[in-house]
Amino acid sequence: MSTEKEKMLSGELYNANCEDLIKERYIAKDICYKYNNLVPSQIEERKKLIKELFGKTGNNITIEPNFWCDYGYNISVGENFYINHNCVILDAAKVEFGDNVFIAPNCGFYTATHPINASTRNSGLEFAKPIKVGNNVWFGGNVTVLPGVTIGDNVVIGAGSVVTKNIPSNNVAFGNPCKVIKNID
Repeated sequence: MSTEKEKMLSGELYNANCEDLIKERYIAKDICYKYNNLVPSQIEERKKLIKELFGKTGNNITIEPNFWCDYGYNISVGENFYINHNCVILDAAKVEFGDNVFIAPNCGFYTATHPINASTRNSGLEFAKPIKVGNNVWFGGNVTVLPGVTIGDNVVIGAGSVVTKNIPSNNVAFGNPCKVIKNID
């Protein structure tokens, strides 16, 4: 029999309100709280907390407060990774960022989703789909990336976009819903 965490990580319907997952979210949110309340010049302390929180990190990473996530251990980031203020990553599934990723303020990456059927949704069940971001990607301000999206290498996502579908490498994309506008030569 699978645990709720095993179901969550495999993309199956799971109960996010089980005791074990609630405890894990509190651990992550306590770390986020500590991180967000450090003096900005406490760079080494900030890096230490992010390395404790995330599943994998590069060495050259900067995350401006406020930052929030659900679990942390499902997040992996590469080298030269930067998040500006007010980012939320709902990481019930894997969220992977490559190298040289820059994220402007007020962006969200949401793996969690809910059943369309109201009675199933109201029973407290949900599921999650991973998000994958390649290398050399820039997200403008107020971008939302939805569950199950893959963004290739060398991509620019314009400000205010809602990314609902995969974006292939070497493109500029924006809008709601986000779509490829032009190829980057």
